[in-house]
Amino acid sequence: MDVVELLGPHGVLARQVPGFAPRLPQQQMAEAVATTLEEGGTLVVEAGTGTGKTYAYLIPALLSGVRVIISTGTRHLQDQLYHQDLPVVRQALKVPIRTALLKGRGNYLCLYRLNATEQAGRLSSREQVVELGRIRAWAGRTQQGDIAEVAEVPETSLIWPRVTSTVDNCLGQDCSQLADCFLSKARREALAADVLVINHHLFCADMAIKETGFAELLPGAEAIILDEAHQLAEIATHFLGRSLSSRQLSELARDTQVEQVRDAADFTDLRQRAAALEPAILRLRQALGMADRRALWREVATVPEVVEAIAQLHEALDRLHAALKEAAPRGKGLENCHRRGEDLGLRLTALTGEESNPDKVRWFETRGRGFVLSLTPLDIAPKFRERFTAQSGAWIFTSATLAVEREFDHFAARLGLEDYAALRLDSPFDFARNTLLYHPPGLPDPASPHYTTALLDAALPVLAASRGRAFLLFTSFRALREAAGRLADCLDYPMLVQGEAPKGDLLRRFRAAGNAVLLGTASFWEGVDVRGEALSCVIIDRLPFAAPGDPVVQARIESLRQRGEDPFLHYQLPQAVITLKQGVGRLIRDTRDRGVLVLCDPRLLTKSYGRVFLDSLPPMPRTRKLERVRAFFAGEGEASNSIT
Repeated sequence: MDVVELLGPHGVLARQVPGFAPRLPQQQMAEAVATTLEEGGTLVVEAGTGTGKTYAYLIPALLSGVRVIISTGTRHLQDQLYHQDLPVVRQALKVPIRTALLKGRGNYLCLYRLNATEQAGRLSSREQVVELGRIRAWAGRTQQGDIAEVAEVPETSLIWPRVTSTVDNCLGQDCSQLADCFLSKARREALAADVLVINHHLFCADMAIKETGFAELLPGAEAIILDEAHQLAEIATHFLGRSLSSRQLSELARDTQVEQVRDAADFTDLRQRAAALEPAILRLRQALGMADRRALWREVATVPEVVEAIAQLHEALDRLHAALKEAAPRGKGLENCHRRGEDLGLRLTALTGEESNPDKVRWFETRGRGFVLSLTPLDIAPKFRERFTAQSGAWIFTSATLAVEREFDHFAARLGLEDYAALRLDSPFDFARNTLLYHPPGLPDPASPHYTTALLDAALPVLAASRGRAFLLFTSFRALREAAGRLADCLDYPMLVQGEAPKGDLLRRFRAAGNAVLLGTASFWEGVDVRGEALSCVIIDRLPFAAPGDPVVQARIESLRQRGEDPFLHYQLPQAVITLKQGVGRLIRDTRDRGVLVLCDPRLLTKSYGRVFLDSLPPMPRTRKLERVRAFFAGEGEASNSIT
């Protein structure tokens, strides 16, 4: 079957999907994907908002006759693809294929840990007791064990880590519940599937495990399609590094005490040594400073309090490990805790000992009562290149935001892509008629302490003209909090602020209100789809350059300078362009949408690099006059194509 005809005015989707409209960019993408699936090789596609890229790769994938893995950026998009889009295409094409959904292990109920948590009976609140009861009732009727099914228990609940497994605490083949294991069932279904839907975290975890020489998580495939591919490099950077968190240490102490009660009740010294780990964890947290912070490890490595706290943590871990070695033969759970204790000790040494690898950066983060120590590779391109070389067939990367000034060099370089076909497809939406880009005049430099105040002064008349119905997107929580405090007393519309409620709740309330103003940071810049008049204005406070003080960014900048490259041109600028394109993409989500984009940062017009940002955006009429904004919302006139 010809994929272009299938996506045409008389194709199966036009008959199957209400409101389906043929789009040339969608047909062009489908044709390119079909060719790559047939001939092999690598294809990189930027498909602008509204292209319909999901159908453009699903149709050729289901018709290809080859085994395909499709990876998405988030679990939410993964569920949408598997439960909504894939069934529509499969029904339209009427092809006999087997499909499966596979998530990371933390998304599946672990029956062993559920039983152990119930037996231990040590929960920190009445709310967790109630939630555990709901999970137990659900466990008796679920077929898949996917925790996303349990709507009445928030995904942020602290009960979930108690009833799901990690790589560290999973008993694997030694588990007494293996025959009923939901994760094992999902993996068996994945092995038998013609089309497997995963997410980037699982894809990168699989790649990291291959680096260690363990068995592959994912079955082999002849084609891999990576949607939302702009997220891949950062996700892979996390999985190809090493880390140690206070949570992992605390879970080892807690699990040891649970297993001691179960299989070594007479070994009271084991419980005492496990309990002694908690004060050592707290001492290190205090030594790192109680404020929330992200910094290079070298900044604290020689601080006496930190050195002493690390030594005490090592001692507590060594004492616990010695007791676990003695207790391990008594039960599989204790044996697992023994192995984990040894591994965490080795990680602590690697992350706090002598620095030796210039290609990786050691850093730490403190937040609330916890901390994470990390070792992060500065360049993941060599590892990705090895992955591509090891698995022949078709590789397809797609997203609405991959190109910088219409070129893919930055994206390709970060993943080590060398020989690839590139396709850039503009959005089919009519930006020239349905949008306006407003640059507020007279704003100070973003480094000014008065910048956010001036920005809000410029934003308020825009919000009055738009009658609310706006996103205010910020590049920092500090600016968001300052704006929320100021707007609380002078906004005539419902105000929703990130952090005051779960993201999904905020979006539901935003859509229902019809005139709300939502203030958000990074998580609202992408993966948010609000169609219709409820969102008619997007205001972005600053160009989204990564914070130069971030330890990983700082180390990458230093590394590029040492190699004689310009870190601004080769790293900071292209990353900021892609992030800005994501934020801008929130505005127009449907052919009938119209709205105003407000880019407040004056550097867009005063710095030479501003042109790189503007040339990477859709063709939007631009103005510096507030009157044009008011006229746009009043439905008057046509915006010109020049700055006026």
